[in-house]
Amino acid sequence: MTEPPEAPAAEQPDPGASAGPAGEAGGRKRGPGSGVAARAAAAVPRSVTGRATLAGFIVSALLILAIVFGSRLLRNFDSALLPYAVATVFLAFGVAYRYTVWISAPGARRLFVQGRRSLFSAENFRRAPTALPKMAATYLGFQKFLGARSHARWAAHQLIFWGCILASLITFPLTWGWFTFTSSTGSGPGYEMRVWGFKILGFDSLNIIGWLMFHGLDVAAVLVIPGASYFLWRRMKDRGAITGQRFAYDMVPLLALIVISVTGLLLTFSSLFLHGGGYEFLAILHMVSVVFTLIYIPFGKFFHIVQRPAAVGMQLFKYTGRQDDQVFACRRCEEPVDTGPYVENLRGTMRDLDLGFDAWAEYCPRCKRVLRGSAYLSQVKKGFK
Repeated sequence: MTEPPEAPAAEQPDPGASAGPAGEAGGRKRGPGSGVAARAAAAVPRSVTGRATLAGFIVSALLILAIVFGSRLLRNFDSALLPYAVATVFLAFGVAYRYTVWISAPGARRLFVQGRRSLFSAENFRRAPTALPKMAATYLGFQKFLGARSHARWAAHQLIFWGCILASLITFPLTWGWFTFTSSTGSGPGYEMRVWGFKILGFDSLNIIGWLMFHGLDVAAVLVIPGASYFLWRRMKDRGAITGQRFAYDMVPLLALIVISVTGLLLTFSSLFLHGGGYEFLAILHMVSVVFTLIYIPFGKFFHIVQRPAAVGMQLFKYTGRQDDQVFACRRCEEPVDTGPYVENLRGTMRDLDLGFDAWAEYCPRCKRVLRGSAYLSQVKKGFK
């Protein structure tokens, strides 16, 4: 058991403690390295900005080409959906731009490289061929890690996740002109679904398959509304959520999802029961809410949707370390902290950021708190007689 680094508690903040607005609002004393990290995050180098801008233009151009050729030189493109298509092009630019900036930061770059290396490792695949699909299902699909916090939160998150996935799988191809539905008889009820101009299947609009084809977005809306409503209710009632929440960052995404879902259902209601009454106004309101949300994704809370797949590679990186019995024990209590490669990766990131206390990554959270308390008693409180 080694001795901890000698420094006052005020100079040795807990690197495992949570950071962010909630921690700062609570009056947590910031360590000497935190200012460096904040300044580094705030001032993006021009070289990174240039690469990010170039990446954004390339991805946007590729999407435009995909729209043109996927819609058979715009023959299958619906001009009424042009605002949606323009918003998706902007979405592609924003996602590529921010993702490039994100992986340019030392911490994210290390995690990204290690995760990618584990993800495409032939050796890892030979040793554990089912590890990757299992982790993709648990972390991306069913998000089992949320169930440890609350079963209600997990269920609500699942409703939002699968509702948005279903809506995206329907909306994006239709917007780009990749999917078309045409009547095979001229007046129905027989329809054909074509992808890139090729017939995929024919269906009867009066049976259950046809109903799901034409009301898939309604099903997605029914899934999203209760999930988003639960989180909205929680953010208005839960003290922990209220303390650190920001309206534009935490509340607006939920409100946007609800507005999109409700206006989409109202469009169907207007068509079926009101003979199209108010349809034009609802269509414009729905379009504005969707376009706003698509533009908001790269620069708001929804960006975690893009970041989440990186967790699969990172979990695979940790999994391979555990398979090799590379478990790192706490320097003080000798309880397992994490895998050895992960701890070394964390220390490397802290050194890249010039934080100056990377040795503390070798202690478990409990021992960090004990050592900080001991340092406070011996270095700070002894000055008060």
